[in-house]
Amino acid sequence: MSAAVEPAADVVGGAPVLSVRNLVKHFPVRSRGVLRRQIGVVHAVCDVSFDLIAGETLGLVGESGCGKTTTARVLLNLQPATGGEVHYNGTDIASLSAKQMRELRRELQIVFQDPYASLDPRLPVNEIVAEPLRIHGLYGDGGRAAVRDLLRTVGLKPEHGNRFPHEFSGGQRQRIGVARALALKPRVLVLDEPVSALDVSIQAGVLNLLEELQDELGLSYLFVSHDLSVVRHVSDRIAVMYLGRLVETGGADELFERAAHPYTQALISAIPLPDPRKERARERITVIGDVPSPVNPPSGCRFRTRCPKFAGELSESERRRCVEDQPELIVRGQGHPVACHYAAAAQLL
Repeated sequence: MSAAVEPAADVVGGAPVLSVRNLVKHFPVRSRGVLRRQIGVVHAVCDVSFDLIAGETLGLVGESGCGKTTTARVLLNLQPATGGEVHYNGTDIASLSAKQMRELRRELQIVFQDPYASLDPRLPVNEIVAEPLRIHGLYGDGGRAAVRDLLRTVGLKPEHGNRFPHEFSGGQRQRIGVARALALKPRVLVLDEPVSALDVSIQAGVLNLLEELQDELGLSYLFVSHDLSVVRHVSDRIAVMYLGRLVETGGADELFERAAHPYTQALISAIPLPDPRKERARERITVIGDVPSPVNPPSGCRFRTRCPKFAGELSESERRRCVEDQPELIVRGQGHPVACHYAAAAQLL
């Protein structure tokens, strides 16, 4: 059983708005042809547990294909879980009827990765932002004024609401997506790679906007990204994911200063340093080989096939343990949970 992500010191005592326990999501692999028999399973999310505390930002980070986006979609019940539980303020989301889930979606919203694909090109911006209000029967009560206020909130001019999405830049489109997500006054926003498709200068503007909105509205964020430097900037806590499992969790500063899992260390090692001399002098930690198939993940530790420590530092008996025994996500002396039998903290920046 995986341990839940421990709250950082500055959020200890806060009530979790979202609690995830032993979450599992598998996708069937079917054969070709008419009968299409199931011949395997994609292990997308495996035994993931964490809490999202009210008013905080939890960063979920990992390589593409590790299960981050699938986790986010299952949390919002956009895809049904194969196993485990997701509770919002004590309510089991999986137990809700379609009508009850529709009401709950006012509390939980998502901002998608691609600002070009997530907005309907046939609708003007006013209609895009107003759509959630119309769906929930709220537009008649001052909806037009609410849309104008939402556009101002995200830094856009209300008079541009009659324009269509193609008339805006990438950063402006993502602001429109944020305005749409805020229309129902949610308590939790799931941000699925919200700045990965934007230029660096535009990223900063969107990230600053999200921080300002969190302070003003008391929002809780689950920030999904593959970019650790961005995640460190916005997150109170970070959960690192590899091939469907959490491998290390902790406070953002703590994780960067005392990363203990070889995978986390490799991710941090890949972040360039602003000082050219330090960048040239430091020793990088690199992973080897390709990511294994989630249809047939390795036994024991899933990272062992790419782990530099497994390849060059461990004895035969220690490697056998990695092959046979799946490491649990627990505190092993580094001060935060790590899923590695031989975890050792390292300062990499």
